[in-house]
Amino acid sequence: MKKISNNIFLIMLIFGSLITISANSWLGAWMGLEINLLSFIPLMNEGKKNLMTSESSLKYFLTQAFASSILLFAIILMMMSFNLNWINNNFYELLILSTLLLKNGAAPFHFWFPGVMEGLSWINGLILMTWQKIAPLMLISYNINYNFFLVAIILSMIIGALGGLNQTSLRKLMAFSSINHLGWMLMAMMNNELLWLVYFMFYFFLSMSIVLMFNNLKLFHFNQIFNLSIMNPVIKFFLFLNLLSLGGLPPFLGFLPKWLVIQNLVETHQLFLLFISVCLTLITLYYYLRMSYSIYMLNFNKNSWMLIDSFNNKNMTFILTMNFFSIMGLMIISLIYLIL
Repeated sequence: MKKISNNIFLIMLIFGSLITISANSWLGAWMGLEINLLSFIPLMNEGKKNLMTSESSLKYFLTQAFASSILLFAIILMMMSFNLNWINNNFYELLILSTLLLKNGAAPFHFWFPGVMEGLSWINGLILMTWQKIAPLMLISYNINYNFFLVAIILSMIIGALGGLNQTSLRKLMAFSSINHLGWMLMAMMNNELLWLVYFMFYFFLSMSIVLMFNNLKLFHFNQIFNLSIMNPVIKFFLFLNLLSLGGLPPFLGFLPKWLVIQNLVETHQLFLLFISVCLTLITLYYYLRMSYSIYMLNFNKNSWMLIDSFNNKNMTFILTMNFFSIMGLMIISLIYLIL
């Protein structure tokens, strides 16, 4: 019975996002966002109920309700002053963009995002990092303000890069990584209407492959990684190369969407923004490499009979297949391009 109710809430979650994407008015888009919000709250409280989960769901609800109220306020003011010219339309545009960035967790409105991620399960965290961003990003793409976008992009990349340096929680690490990737999506959106969708699809796939592995191995904190010394070496190899792929290190698949954005920035002569984004992305690669160093470079004493064979798990076979495409995807795509 509980599983059926969770499926219903999940369908409502998807339905709310689709309403927002297909809406032809701001009120219709707001209604879709509210359906999406109210269906995600019960999903956040599924499974083991503890203080962190309740705190995360309450924090998420208050933040999203606050953003929705401001969004509705801006929409009503915009409709009232449409013929009266009370305030310049740029004011409403910036107010709406600010609320949508708050819903996404982009800097400088990111303060709630890592704390909410910390109290969620990996599956709910995956939904928060990926699906919950689709509807607000789609609305943001309708109102592009170059100067405001520039500030949000640079701040998102700085906070996403520096915020993950001293983190010991893997969920917070993924949250700050998501903030950094959100800066890349906004940068792609600023120059090309479809490029951000391509970037988002690659980010969705890479995040899902990593989160499913973290969930399967029950990894939540940095110190638990040391227990991977008794794990099958192939599992470790796939896990941490996949993290490097998420960071955008060539020749992995995660470099492809960044490559497309970089090419677009070069064509539009935005070299200063390109320099900042590449330098800050290198910092995110640093804390991924730090995790890899803890596994491969430190000396552990272990016997061969202690190795955990995770291939017996059917889910792990599916996850490793996803990780294989994440690691070898760029090479496969390049090979297909050469053949065609």
